[in-house]
Amino acid sequence: MTETTAPVADASGESSAATSRRGRWLRWGLLTVWGPGLVVMLADTDAGSLITASQSGAQWGYRMVLPQLILMPILYVVQEMTVRLGIVTKKGHGALIRERFGRFWAWISAFTLFASAIGALLTEFAGVAGVGELFGVSRWVSIPVATAALLALALTGSYRRVERIGLVIGAAELAFLVAMVMARPEPKALVEGLKSMPLGNSSYLLLVAANVGAVIMPWMVFYQQGAVVDKHLSVATIRQARHDTAAGAVLTQLIMISVVITVASTIGAHGGEGALNTVGDIANALTPYLGRVGGTVLFGLGMLGAALVAAIVSSLAGAWGLSEVFGWKHTLNQRPNRATAKFYITYALAHLVGAVLVLASVDLVNLAVDVEVMNALLLPIVLGLLLALEARALPEEWRMRGPRKYIAWALCLVVMGFGLYMVPQALGWS
Repeated sequence: MTETTAPVADASGESSAATSRRGRWLRWGLLTVWGPGLVVMLADTDAGSLITASQSGAQWGYRMVLPQLILMPILYVVQEMTVRLGIVTKKGHGALIRERFGRFWAWISAFTLFASAIGALLTEFAGVAGVGELFGVSRWVSIPVATAALLALALTGSYRRVERIGLVIGAAELAFLVAMVMARPEPKALVEGLKSMPLGNSSYLLLVAANVGAVIMPWMVFYQQGAVVDKHLSVATIRQARHDTAAGAVLTQLIMISVVITVASTIGAHGGEGALNTVGDIANALTPYLGRVGGTVLFGLGMLGAALVAAIVSSLAGAWGLSEVFGWKHTLNQRPNRATAKFYITYALAHLVGAVLVLASVDLVNLAVDVEVMNALLLPIVLGLLLALEARALPEEWRMRGPRKYIAWALCLVVMGFGLYMVPQALGWS
């Protein structure tokens, strides 16, 4: 009896050990590959995007939920291309543009990217200042503290460390999901809203275009491609990197949807017509319905996390882009030295310029509109170059083909069209 049971016990032990090893491999495998997609998508839900989502919920209620769902696959298609480009070529976006299309297009893409990154930093710092003022903290305290923290973050000497800190900060955005539950949306009204998209209404269409511009950011392309290169991902990890990107696309749009639903269930449902242009405007409008915890604490926490993670991503994207065009060494895996000095100086200057402009009390609302217009104008350039690189810079086996290729091109053309559609209205030309 002993002889027959012993082998069974051994087999069971071996099986348990194998299962344990597989579990550890999966856990560490995910930590090794996942990250760039989640971070860039959490940054996508930045202060400007959340304000746009709030305005959408207030003006159009649940009818603005379906466009957010439609944007999930579009966001994934765009960012998945950057994953393949970065992993297969081992080069950043700016470096590939310079290599394939020459310095002229590289300079155009890099300088417009840097302008867009600084514009994004302005809206993020404005968000940080707004959250601080909700709790009685002057912008002269909140902005310098945030700037110092962001500069110190880049000096850790490890991309992976920066990424993990970004994920922890961005996780604060989950507070919006709690606020949505507190708002107690009506399921029946939500279902009815999902059935309606009044695209014939110019006001609705303009806000849809604004949401498209708020979801597809030019600096996201540069960041994720640079991130997978700095993380040294191999072609064997492409499938996991795609899952990372897909999970991020779903998560960021769920956060946008939660903001739309929260505002639609409260301000929108009760005919609120006040301006929702700043963090304070939205928090003050939500507080009568959700109380101080829901309207101020949860909203402020979520907005702070969104603003800080977007500040990290947009500034790194700008610094990576310029460094790639000029051939500077650029990596977060080394602390500043003679070789990486220009990259770190560029990163620092982006934060300092953004902080100074916000502290100078410029018209932040109009400035945010200008940033959205600039991003919309950049989309045809950025997405056009992205599609061209996907078709030319990748080996044949890694390119899109068949229906997938035509669907990706069609989705990108839709994004470009919506981005350009909002420019005349935003500039007051029509």
